Amino acid sequence: MENPEEKTLLLATLVFPVCGSNVLLATKMRKIGAGHLNGWGGGKEPQDLSLEACASREFEEETGGATVEQGDLEKVGIAHFVNHKSDGTTFECVVHVYITSVWSGEIISTDEMKYPAWYDQRSIPFERLMLGDKEWLPRVLSGEKGIVRAEFGPHQQSLVGEVRFEPVDSFEEE
Repeated sequence: MENPEEKTLLLATLVFPVCGSNVLLATKMRKIGAGHLNGWGGGKEPQDLSLEACASREFEEETGGATVEQGDLEKVGIAHFVNHKSDGTTFECVVHVYITSVWSGEIISTDEMKYPAWYDQRSIPFERLMLGDKEWLPRVLSGEKGIVRAEFGPHQQSLVGEVRFEPVDSFEEE
């Protein structure tokens, strides 16, 4: 069985709920990013007709039933994460990053994401996020759109090189 920290994921989404200058984050409990604060998301499944459908489905699954309409998702980033595995292989996971200020229902702790809490965007505890997030997350939360590139060592425990952020005005249609 594959080590959960070394899951090979090629295409995923990530949703950050925002309210004014605050962002809701929770502690990821499993798989890539376990133990770190993050938004809600996961891998695109065959039944997902679009990336927005994936983001909406993952948000509902990981928040304990809160829902976000696809039209209420604003794409703010595309992150290209190159991952080195302990067996020497690498893979690139492309993560489409969204923010939303509109959702229905209460966001609660689940087996996947625990302890949701609001953080002022100016005082996010970056030491509790995945490595490299401090280089790009504040920019997309403040309204800047961009392409992120980062490379991680095995188990995402180290960065290989610097995190790069390329501002863009818009994203090409998938």
